[in-house]
Amino acid sequence: MSTATPQKFEFQAEIKQLLDIVIHSLYTEKEIFVRELVSNASDALEKLRHTQLTEKDILDDKAALEITLTTDDKAKTLTIQDTGIGMTRDELVENLGTIAHSGSKAFLKALGEGGAKNSNLIGQFGVGFYSAFMVAKTVKVYSRSWKAGEPGHVWSSDGSGSYEIEEVADLSRGSKIVIELKDECSEYAQDGRIKDILERYSAFVSFPVNLNTKHINTVTALWLRSKNEIKDEEYNEFYKFQSHAYEDPSLRLHFSADAPLSINALLFVPQENTEKMGLSRLEPAVSLYCRKVLIDAAPKDLLPEWLRFLKGVVDSEDLPLNISRETMQDKALIEKLNKVITKRFLKFIDEEATQRPESFAKFYAQFGIFLKEGAALDFTHKDQLMKLLRFESTLTDKTKSTSLPDYVTRMSSEQKEIYYLVGANRAALESGPYLEAFKARNLEVLLCYEPVDEYVMNNVREFDGKKLVAADHADVKLTDIPKAEGALSEDDTKTLTTWLKESLGDRVAEVKASDRLVDSPALAINADKFMSAHMRRMMKAMNKDGADMPQKVNLEINPRSAVMKRLFETHALAPEKAKLVAEQILDNALISAGMLEDATQMVARLYKLLETV
Repeated sequence: MSTATPQKFEFQAEIKQLLDIVIHSLYTEKEIFVRELVSNASDALEKLRHTQLTEKDILDDKAALEITLTTDDKAKTLTIQDTGIGMTRDELVENLGTIAHSGSKAFLKALGEGGAKNSNLIGQFGVGFYSAFMVAKTVKVYSRSWKAGEPGHVWSSDGSGSYEIEEVADLSRGSKIVIELKDECSEYAQDGRIKDILERYSAFVSFPVNLNTKHINTVTALWLRSKNEIKDEEYNEFYKFQSHAYEDPSLRLHFSADAPLSINALLFVPQENTEKMGLSRLEPAVSLYCRKVLIDAAPKDLLPEWLRFLKGVVDSEDLPLNISRETMQDKALIEKLNKVITKRFLKFIDEEATQRPESFAKFYAQFGIFLKEGAALDFTHKDQLMKLLRFESTLTDKTKSTSLPDYVTRMSSEQKEIYYLVGANRAALESGPYLEAFKARNLEVLLCYEPVDEYVMNNVREFDGKKLVAADHADVKLTDIPKAEGALSEDDTKTLTTWLKESLGDRVAEVKASDRLVDSPALAINADKFMSAHMRRMMKAMNKDGADMPQKVNLEINPRSAVMKRLFETHALAPEKAKLVAEQILDNALISAGMLEDATQMVARLYKLLETV
């Protein structure tokens, strides 16, 4: 009930400018106004809680600290009420009608300077309050200060340039905002619509939030609580709520930090990698909060791209944000957040690998592909990521894997390179000719089965100061081992390699005796330093330019092989037949290397050879 005549005031020119910006261009989604007003209400309650520690004479001191929202679809109104610190008449003028305490002047100045830093305005009755005018015909703010001797007032405006303040009797402590909605915004008078917005943006406000007498924010802000106080069931419930998941997470990381930034983070690793299941590429899913208020549900720069599988929440008080909280102004701070969180997660995963290897193995089976992506693309964290990668090797049992650090510990002092071989599976690699020389010299070779492995190795190039070298590449140099008896003489070998080069023509770049082969008669070596056979197949599958360029192939022969000895005898006695055999040997070698793209000519040649049997 009014006890005095309303007083009319004009908004300051800056406030008029601010209202125009907020209403017409600042926010991309109108629903944000609910978040802003609930956030302001939460801060008003927080201020009162602190005031209670220093002041004794507080109005309605026993009133519960809570936020209440009420919708009325018939009257097309939305009411947001708190029992917080409230405002006096002068504070209503200062906070809602002038620049003095709203922070608006700094915001307008920042806009004029092209988005320079402005102070953190979260929770102040400032620009966030004016977002109500995006949806409102009129806004009325009923408020009474915590000071027992202060009367209550109502502030009202239609946002067109002026406002009125009038004293009102019988108000309780706190503020109540009554929004009369525009016709086109009547959806915000619907219980279900507001419930959805509250659950999305304000589920973790630390005070009770009630909508039409029903409690909404039932999930507390776990990331701000001590780990020792939280049960596994609570973590799992939070994960399912935040990630819209049905299964419990496989791993979780809960940590806080004070330097270089104030951070509270709760991160989860899901059970399954949906990208691996053939579904669409994952999008960022770690939400960014500031003091329990959602800033961005899916910030793209908060974490590196290769950590897109993570779910959870990061809360930092140190973020200077633009006033709509929809884009980050200070990229340097976001980069710091990125580095701190990434470093902590890598430390966590490293501990998992060393202390709980079975758990890490399950994680790696699903998400190792992301670690490989990071190793190839994230120069900052490359070394840490490479230590986490796992491969089978010629010295491990099937289904067992090893790390690069472990590989290095097994290297002899003479070995300067780390060898790897890419192929479809272990059986294919072990049945081919490329491992013979390494086994004969007791050199370990990492076995790589995923298409991305070669890309990783080519991008990283070295680990712990040792080059990563493909075992099937032409540049591999191995130490000599004693030659077996019964081989072709050097002169005969030279004669045979010269004849093979002439007979095979442009199909091979070079033919020479091999120092790699033990049992196999020949092997084909990719001579292209810039594109391996495996990479060529990938590019061909993606129809990339360069995939149809002629292959550069070297053929290496084994002078100890019975096949080569027989070919040497035949090339002079039956040159036509010998040429067919030579071409077949090359195709066999190309098949073993995964480099034969068209078998049509090979099949026709085999029939010709069968005719000579």
